[in-house]
Amino acid sequence: MPVITVLTIFPSIIDSYCSQGVIGRACARDLVTVRSVDLREYTSDVHRSVDDAPFGGGAGMLMRPEPVFQAVEDLDPVGPLIYVAPFGRPFSQKKAKELASLPEGFTILCGRYEGIDARVEETLVDEVISVGDYVLTGGELAALCIVDAAVRLLPHVLGNEQSLRSESFENGLLEHPQYTRPSRYRSLDVPDVLLSGHHGEIERWKRRQSVLRTARYRPDLLASASLSSEDVDLLFENGYAYLVNEVAGSTEADAGH
Repeated sequence: MPVITVLTIFPSIIDSYCSQGVIGRACARDLVTVRSVDLREYTSDVHRSVDDAPFGGGAGMLMRPEPVFQAVEDLDPVGPLIYVAPFGRPFSQKKAKELASLPEGFTILCGRYEGIDARVEETLVDEVISVGDYVLTGGELAALCIVDAAVRLLPHVLGNEQSLRSESFENGLLEHPQYTRPSRYRSLDVPDVLLSGHHGEIERWKRRQSVLRTARYRPDLLASASLSSEDVDLLFENGYAYLVNEVAGSTEADAGH
């Protein structure tokens, strides 16, 4: 059973989220263990201080190295130690799959204030991951994004594992729009094809909608998607010819390298 350890000064944030929903049920069924570790437990002063002013000046405070080193040495966590920070490599579904495939699990270090002493990053950290080009007040939310994305990919965690094969990013495209009852609401109708019972036409509709939704919201994904001639024709018909040309241009550039 994989063990995911989160090093933080706010363990209640991690515990609260991971005790509920899909992750909570996965933990209760012993499919995964998610544990939080309070870095303040590894301080040596009466105030349990984890931060101090940075050398060389600058705004804000910095997390001290001692609590992190002490925690890692005491716990000896298995798997890679990931630090979540804005300068890290962007998190993705592909990375979530890699983490979910680790049989022993992994550890996440949550920074606070202006970050952590660089000696922690240089000595203990195996990888730095970012969940986006923005700054949060701490790493706990980013850590939970990673935990959630990885845990749901573990075997038997989701009730319907077919959903994993059809959701966004699995085939290089965004997932198609979905509808449920009632079939008409405030004069808004569910597309007729979804009510037809014609599975072939439904699958074709889903594919077309996925391609168009990707072109509208995440055109950058098209460069890595496997597009059929029908997909390309669809993009041309709906005013996305420029995207097809961009994809073709980037593919030719990659081939040239």
